[in-house]
Amino acid sequence: MRGVILQGSSKSNGNTNKITLFIKERTGFDIIDLKSKNIGPFDYDFKNRDDDFLPTIKEIVENYDTLIFATPVYWYAMSGIMKNFMDRITDCIKVEKTTGRKLAGKKMGMISCGSGSELKEGFTMPFIESAHYLGMEYLGDIHTWIEDENIPKQLQSDINVFISEKIKREGKPKH
Repeated sequence: MRGVILQGSSKSNGNTNKITLFIKERTGFDIIDLKSKNIGPFDYDFKNRDDDFLPTIKEIVENYDTLIFATPVYWYAMSGIMKNFMDRITDCIKVEKTTGRKLAGKKMGMISCGSGSELKEGFTMPFIESAHYLGMEYLGDIHTWIEDENIPKQLQSDINVFISEKIKREGKPKH
C-alpha cells in the first residue's frame, strides 16, 4: 500500500500545491485535489450521497495506508473544502460503516500552509482528535509557507526531516 496527500485548497495550483508537490517528489505519494471533486457539506439526511465523497473515500481506504491532509490556513482554520471533507467522514460512521471501519489502523498527518511562519495554537486539534476518534495513528504535522514564490531553504530541510521522521516511508525518502 502507499500514501496519499489530500490537498484541500481553494486554489489548485497555489502555495499549498507547491508544498504538496515538494512532498510528493520526496515520498512518491499520490495527490487527490479535493477542489476537483464535487463534495457537498455534511447533511443529517445524507442527501449528498451521490456526490464525489463516497467514491473518493472508498478509493482512499482501499488503496492507501497513509493519509496526509494538506490545507491552507484560512481565517485561522483549515479551508472550507477540507472542513467539508472532514465533516463528511461522518457518512462513514452513520451510513457507510464498512468504509469507515477501514480507516482504523491507517496513519494520518497534516500539513498547513499559511502566509507566514506562525500557526495559532489549536489549529491541529481537529486533525489529532479525528485521527484518535477514527482509530488512526497520528503521525504529526508541520506548518509551511512560501516566500518570494519559493519554499524557504530551512523549511525545505524541516519538511525533509518531517518526512523521514514522521511519515516513516519504507526505505529512505528521496532528496
